[in-house]
Amino acid sequence: MFKKRKAEAEDLFFSFEGDKVLVKEEKNKLWYPSFSDYEEEYPNLEDASQFLFTIDHINYYLLDKKITPIEGWSYVSTKSFRSETKHWRSFAGAMAWQLNRWYTNHKYCSRCGTPMKHSDEERTLICPSCEFRVYPTISPCVIVGVYDGNRLLLTKYAGREFAKYALIAGFVEIGESLEETVIREVKEEVGISVKNIEFYKSQPWPFSDTILAGFYAELDGDDKITLQEDELSLGQWVEREDIPEQKLKLSLTSEMMEKFRTGSVKLK
Repeated sequence: MFKKRKAEAEDLFFSFEGDKVLVKEEKNKLWYPSFSDYEEEYPNLEDASQFLFTIDHINYYLLDKKITPIEGWSYVSTKSFRSETKHWRSFAGAMAWQLNRWYTNHKYCSRCGTPMKHSDEERTLICPSCEFRVYPTISPCVIVGVYDGNRLLLTKYAGREFAKYALIAGFVEIGESLEETVIREVKEEVGISVKNIEFYKSQPWPFSDTILAGFYAELDGDDKITLQEDELSLGQWVEREDIPEQKLKLSLTSEMMEKFRTGSVKLK
């Protein structure tokens, strides 16, 4: 929840340099700096920060000033958020990274070019000249676990670094319901039809400015897969017992695959 609050010494902050974030890495964990950590080298650093959010009574801020890391701290790739085993720490970093991108991309009004200012009442940027408001970008996306009895349709992306199994996924188009997006994306990516569409759960996904909506859907008719090759490099039916175990269930996709693998999700 947004609130106007001045940073204090014990509060934590995020400092980004391009696609890198300032952290201390210890035993495969990411630690974020507090203002007190940098108080000696950078006094009054709190004045150059913007409130982000609070998680478990810990306040997080975004630093608007470039700083040089002190001993023990360094800038590492924001991809490290994905490998952090503590979900709350990973989520905090990913949300901060999302908001940093949003602030960076909207420094100036898209209508008149005037520098934007932060609102004191809500998370929005306001143009002091024409009063145009900009809110954080959140794009809806569906994740679909297509099943046929004990088989789950697994895919792999084409032309991406991520090489593990995934599920059908795609963004909602203007004028579509989430269920209509499920039907369209499955048809487009693998050429099959589905029925009995069931909502599973949703998940914010700051890495791509999206809100994910997970669905399971049953095969309707022919099971022949016809790949959309510019999107997918692989699409195949996999028996429940042959689905790879998802040990790190950070993403909704991994969770849905694991739920189906273990039979812990009840479907029609």
